Amino acid sequence: MGRRKKGLVVNGWVCLDKPYELGSTDAVSKVRRLFDAQKAGHAGTLDPLASGILPIALGEATKTVPFMMEAEKVYRFTINWGVSTDSVDREGEIIGRSDVRPPVEAVRAALPAFVGEIDQTPPRFSAIKVDGQRAYDLAREGADFELESRRVTIHSAEVTDAPDADHVELTIRTGKGVYVRSLARDLAVMLGAEGHVSALRRERVGPFSVENAVTLDFLTDLVHRDAALEGLLPVATALDDIPELAVTDQDAFSLRQGRPIVLLPRQVETLKSRLRDGSRTVSAFQGQTLVALGQLRAGRLEPDRVFNLL
Repeated sequence: MGRRKKGLVVNGWVCLDKPYELGSTDAVSKVRRLFDAQKAGHAGTLDPLASGILPIALGEATKTVPFMMEAEKVYRFTINWGVSTDSVDREGEIIGRSDVRPPVEAVRAALPAFVGEIDQTPPRFSAIKVDGQRAYDLAREGADFELESRRVTIHSAEVTDAPDADHVELTIRTGKGVYVRSLARDLAVMLGAEGHVSALRRERVGPFSVENAVTLDFLTDLVHRDAALEGLLPVATALDDIPELAVTDQDAFSLRQGRPIVLLPRQVETLKSRLRDGSRTVSAFQGQTLVALGQLRAGRLEPDRVFNLL
């Protein structure tokens, strides 16, 4: 008999509004302890110097984390002109100074070059591994290394505030793998200026946004009132863009046993019309309960993730 897991069976998502100076791993640990949950994970690291949306999965919700890695994200950040740092944020060592203060019109004119599919080189101070070591560790050691550029997508970018000549605030909507600090670095180079990110906030990750976010203080208060579950969102929250299939009790039983189910032709056609390009993934529900995620193949739904949410 396997060892019993410590903690409670807690299933769902916490849309955490992460504060500054708290790492993503530490945030997950704090939330897990608050709920005394057996299992927890997060969907997309957020730097300690950034605040905002950090979706945290508990229990069965961890099975849906991979779907959040592809989710669109929205970032709002401020570039501080005049000083560049090696980490492109306010904690790095100063590596350049300039009196150039790009006017807002020049920033707006430059932004279209960063929208669409672009090649972006990650900052040296990043979690990317180089020969088994984190790039930020190598950078701190003064090691000589290069990071390869990668293809990323920025859907939109706009100036949302310009409080003074030293600062400009931008809001961007991105695909996966985009580094805000790299965008700030490259924008400064294009404008012939020095600059770094002085403030960064993530406002959305897929269906998780500031509108359904909670703070650690709020969660702590819920726990003290024995109402922690009020801070949870359903496991299926992460699957908002995946077609749903209503299944019978018998089909739900089969899916939970890992067996495929045969679909009616009209069900197949309806699901195909709702699938994203290139995707075959369908979510199966028994009433309001998520049963499984599966692949639509040859008129059948073949389960590849089964949920224990009874």
